[in-house]
Amino acid sequence: MMQKTKLATAIAVTCGLLTGTAVAKPAKPAQYKMTTAVPAGIAMPDQVKTRLGTLKFFDGFPDDASVEKLYDNLDFQRAVQAYLLALPAVSQVANRNEILKLGPANTTVPIFENRMDSKSLFLTPNTETPYSWMWLDLKDGPIVLETPPKVLGAINDMWFRWVVDIGLTGPDKGEGGKYLILPPGYNGDIPEGYIVVKSPTFSLWAPWRSFVVDGDPKPGVDLVKQHTRVYRLADAANPPQMNFVNVSGKDFSTVAPADYQFWEYLNQVVQQEPSESLDPVTLGYYASIGIQKGKPLAPDARMKKILAEAAIVGDATARANAYRMRKQEAFYYEGSSWQLPFLGGYKFESQPGVRNLDGYNLYYFMATGVTPAMESKMVGQGSQYAWTAKDAKAKPLDGSKNYKLHLPPNIPVKNFWSVILYDNQTRSMLQTDQQFPSVSSQNKELVVNADSSVDIYFGPKAPSGNVNWLQTVPGKGWNTILRLYSPLEPWFDKTWRPGEIELVK
Repeated sequence: MMQKTKLATAIAVTCGLLTGTAVAKPAKPAQYKMTTAVPAGIAMPDQVKTRLGTLKFFDGFPDDASVEKLYDNLDFQRAVQAYLLALPAVSQVANRNEILKLGPANTTVPIFENRMDSKSLFLTPNTETPYSWMWLDLKDGPIVLETPPKVLGAINDMWFRWVVDIGLTGPDKGEGGKYLILPPGYNGDIPEGYIVVKSPTFSLWAPWRSFVVDGDPKPGVDLVKQHTRVYRLADAANPPQMNFVNVSGKDFSTVAPADYQFWEYLNQVVQQEPSESLDPVTLGYYASIGIQKGKPLAPDARMKKILAEAAIVGDATARANAYRMRKQEAFYYEGSSWQLPFLGGYKFESQPGVRNLDGYNLYYFMATGVTPAMESKMVGQGSQYAWTAKDAKAKPLDGSKNYKLHLPPNIPVKNFWSVILYDNQTRSMLQTDQQFPSVSSQNKELVVNADSSVDIYFGPKAPSGNVNWLQTVPGKGWNTILRLYSPLEPWFDKTWRPGEIELVK
């Protein structure tokens, strides 16, 4: 009888292991000659309550239901983090896809000849300078980019990293120049007479701004058309014709999707660019969810559902991070709603070599174009930015309400300043009856107070009198950016400070 009882117990324990059913452990483990006291925190309890529900184990071995929950959670966590890490690359794909609708890379140059207006969907652009930008393709070898004089711009790679400045802050010093751009892994001859740039990716974005002259954008646009050339180094003796396309006032959307299509965009970059152009950990995140160089993106039903949900949660997380930033160092002044778009510099680092993930996500969710000239202290050069989506009491800006912004006297710019409104959903210019939703020192109609200060009013209806007014939309939120072009020292030492956006009752 004793032997039968022992046999039945052994069978029960074995069956418990095979089916994943948790089996109760003795109150006190048996003591053997080689027994070591296990420090607290190492052993897993038979049951543990978590945000995933109750997880069950047999002596540390998870049961079937727990394994399913844990792997779903792991895949979801990795997918959300992959989404946030991929924001810049996917933004680049959306930008490239729209540009290439107008014509092939290297020879097509979209220009907002009458400046960009609110008809275009593009992440936080300005309305004051004519944009030109193009895609460069290095797959057939080195190319030469001849740039025009009197522009301000940069080249960014396919992962949206800064490669080199163009124009006033670049090696050509605003005189125009010939940039020889070498593809990844190039080891051929390099002729003299060029500004040599080594690219980590085969695809590059080359945007720049020209400037208005006495309110007229045409002189700057003409310089772009006269001097911009792109050709393969091998074709230097017979370069192809350039195609300049005016896109002012046209439907033009470069904003990335935030649904399952996001992953398809990311897969394009992973397949097309060398793995050496990105770090192994980030590529590991992408590979863990099925995006891996040389392999198709083919998730099963379970994984596709996880990826679709992760895109929604990733977008929601990016919005929380941008609009409700929790890091105080993101705010330029104590007790202010004005934030800096570059948290951790143009490399988005909390320390040298350490990514500031919140700063990285904030910028690439809200904006495009990365260059030191947009964040470094360059008195009388480059540009500086402050943005906010909240009023003086840290409440979200509401399109049905009326607000006022006071810019104190002696606004610290050598060149010009502007205040532009954006839609919280698209992060593009707010679409109202106003073609250009901006107030700028370049506006001929700008109302300036006697002490050189400026007041700007926001609301669905214009206030009475001659005022600077920007229209908002009831039922919509909005945010705004204060831009300072060629900022002066009072901006950097904070002796000049913009007012908060005050609710007008």
